[in-house]
Amino acid sequence: MPSQSANSGAMALSRPAATGIGFFAILLWSLLAVFTAASGSMPPFQLTAVTFGIGGLAGVLLWAFRPSAAIALRQPWPVWLLGVGGLFGYHAAYFTALRNAPPVEAGLINYLWPLLIVVFSALLPGERLKWQHIAGCALALAGAVLVVTRGQGFSFDPAYLPGYAAALFAAFTWAAYSVLSRRVAHVPSDAITGFCLATAVLSAACHFALEPTVWPTTLWQWLAIVGLGLGPVGLAFYVWDIGIKRGDIQVLGAASYATPLLSTALLVLSGYAAYSHVLLIASLLITAGAVLAASELLFRRS
Repeated sequence: MPSQSANSGAMALSRPAATGIGFFAILLWSLLAVFTAASGSMPPFQLTAVTFGIGGLAGVLLWAFRPSAAIALRQPWPVWLLGVGGLFGYHAAYFTALRNAPPVEAGLINYLWPLLIVVFSALLPGERLKWQHIAGCALALAGAVLVVTRGQGFSFDPAYLPGYAAALFAAFTWAAYSVLSRRVAHVPSDAITGFCLATAVLSAACHFALEPTVWPTTLWQWLAIVGLGLGPVGLAFYVWDIGIKRGDIQVLGAASYATPLLSTALLVLSGYAAYSHVLLIASLLITAGAVLAASELLFRRS
């Protein structure tokens, strides 16, 4: 079958190699905040539509060099429902959460998704949930809490329950998408191109229904938006797809807690945020958690 040949490169990857490719998605997502901060004041659904459009069109342009990749779009509707539901469903729920709850609390609830990935992965064939996976996630989650709250604590107000529910739905959506993608590992990662384009169309519809249109006013803002579309909202989803389908999904789940830490560190380095010693403590917790969760993969005997 053509789709199988298109995915033969991914099938030939070893588990550690695929896990390493998945790590690259975490690095790319850490650029999300700094690129978004530099992109100006474009409303969220408009920004999602534009950046996913860029990510999808970049995949289409590559078809000129890999014509067989286009065949990957020929998938049954359940695969499309999973792909588009994961990409668009997560972002729509997350933006809804930010509109209806304070960003700190919404962010904390949203960052349950790495832990949920680790827990849900126990339901996959051939996967075993071990104590180091849960313990590593707990340490990393503690570090993420420090990053998001800046060590100043947080409180939950019942008035924001709709926003909290949307954030929790976002966390479950991304965790379910990541784990269920393992069940369709035969689907080539080239199909992400179609999922990105469909997400762009749905986001554009939400934008025109809910938001005013705001375009960038400087070249730097345009470059930041293109960077978002090619990296955190483009290539990241392709390499994440390879990682969760072929790599160690528990390790990737725990390591995902490095995203808020790396993101905040880049904001500090770029001048969009101030340094705090809390970041150092958080980095130690997240690093220790990721190493603990990956201990079997890192230190197993040949």
